[in-house]
Amino acid sequence: MILVAELGEELSGGSGTIFNRSANAFGFQSPNLSEQNGLFFFTGNSLFNQNWVTAPASTTARDGLGPLFNARSCSGCHFKDGRGRPPEFQGERVHGLLLRLSTGNDLITGPMADPHYGGQLQDLSVLGVNVEADFELTYEELPGNYPDGTSYTLQKPTYNIINLQEGELTATQLSPRVAPQMIGMGLLDALDEATLLSFADEADSNGDGISGKPNYVWNVETQSSTIGRFGWKAGMPTTRQQVASAFAGDMGLTSSLFPDENCPPSVDCDNLPSGGSPEVTEVSLDKVTLYSSSLAVPGRRNWEEEGILMGKELFNQANCNACHLPKMTTGIHSTFDAFTNQTIRPYTDLLLHDMGEGLADNSPEFLATGQEWRTPPLWGIGLFYIVNGHTNYLHDGRARNLEEAILWHGGEAENSKNNFMKLEATDREKVIAFLNSL
Repeated sequence: MILVAELGEELSGGSGTIFNRSANAFGFQSPNLSEQNGLFFFTGNSLFNQNWVTAPASTTARDGLGPLFNARSCSGCHFKDGRGRPPEFQGERVHGLLLRLSTGNDLITGPMADPHYGGQLQDLSVLGVNVEADFELTYEELPGNYPDGTSYTLQKPTYNIINLQEGELTATQLSPRVAPQMIGMGLLDALDEATLLSFADEADSNGDGISGKPNYVWNVETQSSTIGRFGWKAGMPTTRQQVASAFAGDMGLTSSLFPDENCPPSVDCDNLPSGGSPEVTEVSLDKVTLYSSSLAVPGRRNWEEEGILMGKELFNQANCNACHLPKMTTGIHSTFDAFTNQTIRPYTDLLLHDMGEGLADNSPEFLATGQEWRTPPLWGIGLFYIVNGHTNYLHDGRARNLEEAILWHGGEAENSKNNFMKLEATDREKVIAFLNSL
């Protein structure tokens, strides 16, 4: 059988695709931005990368950090606009992974925060304020074998919170989350609701074992429940709300969307210096939203090679493309014309899927159960090592390579994983090579 690449298959981000395989591959602006938005992109880039400081400060455009936070800049978690990872050894301090906390979940308003520690554990603070806590990470090795006898080992993480400062931890659910890559967010924002709903099959009417469903989450700007698109459980409806939420949760910065200070009961925030009301001005929020929306998607590498095409065929035969949908067309973006009517290849459906007990965090989020996760986009996945120097995958970075990421799949993806495992070793390598071309 002669396999031929699809016309335009290399254009992962449509006309917003760039061809770059360097360490800065995730940091370029979409080439089809208007000239004015192209200039605003550089302002947003500055706000994204430079450290925010405590108030009062001479740099009034970037003060108000804290009182509690996880990072001093957006790039502190998304280094080079890429992907975070868990610590590699005890005591290593990394800011690309955080621990979400919740005591329950409301289907409309979402996870309920811990009364002392809020919605996520914060390990940094301003002068005079105690950090909340720290955590230790250990792994259990889980050996296994392919049907052909080839052995493998997975690592199962356990998180232990230590040095609590504010009393007992009330949260009953703890969910580790690594920072994902930033590319293509504006294009995903531009997918209209009807398109996303057309991917859903909650009742599994076609009997293929795949029953993706949308997450409906609280949109703070419209004051209504809308489809979630961003975050590991699709808990955020728009890029703008995702950015504002990160400012609030990760850096302790208020904005028009999240005007309330993240302040534990033991801290007198009224007597701490403020960076303004809000601390992130509307102009700054708009610029960082533009920047986050406009990061171009790198094009495919080696997409026409025979081995890559064979890997794609095997990927499809295993039914991996039932969730990681290869191609779709965006609708009309309400703010940026560059993302309107683009044929894109993100390899996601943005829907929730039950991934089995092995990957469960037992932390519901709006309509997402404790075993459900949003299908992550695969575009750019083969560049993670070049950009960020690691190959840690999945929501908590437990998978040390793409093979382990596949082997952790369960639930709705159990059959696809088993199909992969039944392949000959050389064919498994072709699937991995295909993924690395994305």
